[in-house]
Amino acid sequence: MLSSVLLPCLTFCGAFTLTFALSKLAQLRRPTRAKLPYPPGPTPLPFLGNVLDIDRAQPWVSYTEMQKKYGDIIYTKLLGSDYIIVNTYDAAKALLEQRSSVYSDRPVFPANKLFGIDFNTVLQPYGDTWRLHRKLFHHSLRGETAIRYQNLYLEKAHGLLANLLDAPEGFEGHFRGFVASIVMAQTYGYETQPRNDPLVGAVDMLIRLLAVALSPERMAIFKAFPALEKLPSWFPGAGFKRDAVLARGLAKQVNDVPFEFVKRSLAENTARPSMVSDLLSSFDESEDNNAQERAMKATAATVFIAGSETSSSTLHVFALAMLRYPEVQKRAQAEIDSVVGRDRLPTFEDRETLPYVECIWRELLRWHPVVPLGIPHATSADDVYGGYYIPKGATVMMNVWAMTRDDRRYANPEIFDPSRHLAPTPDGSDKLALKPESVTNDPIFGMGRRICPGRYMSDALMWAAIVSILAAFRIEKATDRSGREIEVEEKFTPGLAM
Repeated sequence: MLSSVLLPCLTFCGAFTLTFALSKLAQLRRPTRAKLPYPPGPTPLPFLGNVLDIDRAQPWVSYTEMQKKYGDIIYTKLLGSDYIIVNTYDAAKALLEQRSSVYSDRPVFPANKLFGIDFNTVLQPYGDTWRLHRKLFHHSLRGETAIRYQNLYLEKAHGLLANLLDAPEGFEGHFRGFVASIVMAQTYGYETQPRNDPLVGAVDMLIRLLAVALSPERMAIFKAFPALEKLPSWFPGAGFKRDAVLARGLAKQVNDVPFEFVKRSLAENTARPSMVSDLLSSFDESEDNNAQERAMKATAATVFIAGSETSSSTLHVFALAMLRYPEVQKRAQAEIDSVVGRDRLPTFEDRETLPYVECIWRELLRWHPVVPLGIPHATSADDVYGGYYIPKGATVMMNVWAMTRDDRRYANPEIFDPSRHLAPTPDGSDKLALKPESVTNDPIFGMGRRICPGRYMSDALMWAAIVSILAAFRIEKATDRSGREIEVEEKFTPGLAM
């Protein structure tokens, strides 16, 4: 179950490993000053901790199974590091929102710098740089901004329909291209090429490398063995060093190239409205210009990196759900036909009158959250919750997967059922139980001070894609040469995002 990256470290460190293991054994379940216990969890092994208790491909499933035995807050240890797994929405709200001053930091992982993405807002420690990033995000990605770009989302969604009509077998690439085209247009005013855009290709490759490098288990290994950074790339099992060199080059390209494109466009008076052009045009003269520009570049690249993978993955989940539950697709299309008709495509003015389509979008977030363990938080001080001790510096994981499968909140949680989000009205019709904009408060977008600043953008572009596809196409299984349907396997690639 251990990652192959552990092998060179064991070879390289030799006797140090035994000494380290013995010292950590003495520290396991160390008492606190107040003699309070850690939250319950499986008994860790010396040095390894609970690595063998966790399915490396699907750790969220392992933690959800542990919840049945140990409860809503779980303590695990991975290679000497403390991990707190939060399995319920109420507990996450109590910690990440009501005690946000303690739970808003990020773990420090050597891999962030090694792979060249330490500029990323998502990974920034809680401090002045992060506050500047959030200030820029608030200026550029608040709810009103998504409204400004609604025509862009619909225009790109209609382009997605044309691509699907032209080459339906290439739907995976069309999904990625759709999301990338919106992210690049809204962030940089950059029009992506219909096929093989170099910047889109760069971020796709970078994301694939980071999906493995930034998994919680891999990060725990790097944290426990900082000597791994010193290994030469030719060392047996040190392929991650070659990946890191490639990732640093891609990260620099993603960070610098589109930003410089906007600067040139502004100088030539050809810049389109975008996040970066707006920010560059509103420099705060009271601030350090170099620091501001670095922050602008980093926040824009963060939108590009974070938004591309999560939204395109969610569109994959949408296609899967429509294949698995054709009755849901049929009901949504009947609603669209009755409200919109067949002479035009839906617009955002129709959103309030399409409650079942809204429920499909809400249920997609619940059924298969694409970041099932959220982004790790870290405690900046010792804390006590429910009589349990949570140490300073612990990595806190929000198990969104467990929250969306809480049968106390969701009946038959494994079933894709959009109607669970509907509420009956006195006249017997259905209405959405919550306003459409409330979807941006879903735990999939994080909680507390670290909530995703791009949630309004994601909500709007995803709705535009979903409603447009449902209005134009019927999603069915492919057939083989004999005309038999090809069964679809519900299988996901592992990593920070599925």
